[in-house]
Amino acid sequence: MSGAVKLQVAIEAHGEPLTELFLSRPALPYKIDKSEEVSLDMDVAAKYIAVCAGIPPSSVNQLDLADLNALSWAVASFFMSAASAPSPT
Repeated sequence: MSGAVKLQVAIEAHGEPLTELFLSRPALPYKIDKSEEVSLDMDVAAKYIAVCAGIPPSSVNQLDLADLNALSWAVASFFMSAASAPSPT
């Protein structure tokens, strides 16, 4: 779901005051094809790595391919399993 979120306290971004933020629905860092094969979307995964690890995109570009692959699958795993246990009913 995407949409606007009103801020209780205004912030400044790009030299302008903001009273609400518009959120876009994030893309999944992987694709599932017709035969249900899962493959990584490396461009999306790289963006998530930068945000989740708190490093600039230029640092992601320095990663060894093996590390980039491992980190990309680690990010994808966040979307493939529940973040918390279901509550008992």
